[in-house]
Amino acid sequence: MPSISRRVLPAFVCLLIPPMVAAEELSLLDGWHDVWLLRFLVNILGYSTIIIPGYFLISYFKRTNYLEKGNGICFPLIKTCVFGSEAKAGLLAEVTVAPRIEGDSGSSLKQAVKLIFCAAGLQASYLTWGVLQERVMTGSYGATTPEDEGEKFKDSQFLVFMNRILALTVSGLWCVLFKQPRHGAPMYKYSFASLSNIMSSWCQYEALKYISFPTQVLAKASKVIPVMLMGKMVSHKSYEYWEYFTAVLISLGVSMFLLSSTPSKHLSTVTTFSGVVILVGYIVFDSFTSNWQDNLFKHKMSSVQMMFGVNLFSCLFTVGSLLEQGAFFDSLAFMTRHSEFAFHAVLLSVCSACGQLFIFYTISQFGAAVFTIIMTLRQAIAILLSCFLYGHAVTVVGGFGVAVVFLALFLRVYARSRMKAGRRAALPLAQKV
Repeated sequence: MPSISRRVLPAFVCLLIPPMVAAEELSLLDGWHDVWLLRFLVNILGYSTIIIPGYFLISYFKRTNYLEKGNGICFPLIKTCVFGSEAKAGLLAEVTVAPRIEGDSGSSLKQAVKLIFCAAGLQASYLTWGVLQERVMTGSYGATTPEDEGEKFKDSQFLVFMNRILALTVSGLWCVLFKQPRHGAPMYKYSFASLSNIMSSWCQYEALKYISFPTQVLAKASKVIPVMLMGKMVSHKSYEYWEYFTAVLISLGVSMFLLSSTPSKHLSTVTTFSGVVILVGYIVFDSFTSNWQDNLFKHKMSSVQMMFGVNLFSCLFTVGSLLEQGAFFDSLAFMTRHSEFAFHAVLLSVCSACGQLFIFYTISQFGAAVFTIIMTLRQAIAILLSCFLYGHAVTVVGGFGVAVVFLALFLRVYARSRMKAGRRAALPLAQKV
């Protein structure tokens, strides 16, 4: 089949092709998988083959009043998946993870050791994960000579599956080994958060083909801006003056970094149109995931049960889509050809699963404010580490923009902790009155 050059392709299709591929000639049949939008749509179609039959089954069981009329061996499974026990927030006092104890949790030295352990675990897990993520998506495998370009791994969905299958195993073992509350939410409700979580993770991996890792980290750090806009429009929330101020600082810092990034000999430092679109998709999907999980926590469950339920559907969706596309065995074959990639993929999954467990432990021991500070530091270190390892060029103006973003994030944490402390101090006075 004759090949077509980039100048013959429609302009909008050229924008969807990664920079390292756009300069090369592609065939209509062999090059479709290099267009991220087509792969995105194919993934959605794969998930639909599971979602649509599931929707009709759930509608059927609810319409026929199966909860009252049903019986037999399958009844407990269908009840759990479709109906649940519908326990609401009123019972949360019985089921939530043990609250953080301020006074009797041990000596100051013991608390300091715990804090160092949590910080080291989070930093090690997510810094390693971030470095490997960029290596897998931008590097090549199997090159034997300097002239040999090797093979690049292109299927982001398989990496999502690898992460989720290990997280499912870890959370499942945790639920078996440690006592958990009696589950309340219908299992199918996890599928909504699972689907958005899959797509946000896919966008996160895919964006690294078009933009640099520091740009992605800054975009993730600036999620507070769309979250505030969404809360204002949808929920009519009101915000404090410092929230608006820090949001403006974040916008300013991100703009300075992005506008100062100029094309260089490292193609990965060029922010492309596709990269911006995929990052917007990541922010939208990720925002929905967190909001839906907040809604699910109104039911009777622990954080590990949430982790298990979301990862269960994530594995179902991704393995189904991969098998339908024929990509599952292709990815396994890539792993067998390149042992280095297999090691990286497994280590990515281990870091992701361990990171989630460190998140739960840190929040239970020290609260969300300390956790946010640790993760903010992690994002700053990740940018510096990525620039050092992969040679991303950051100008003086771009570096100042990064500093402005993280200054704003620290201000938000500080202001929020001061407000919570003020509310706790005022509570006994109100009770006395």
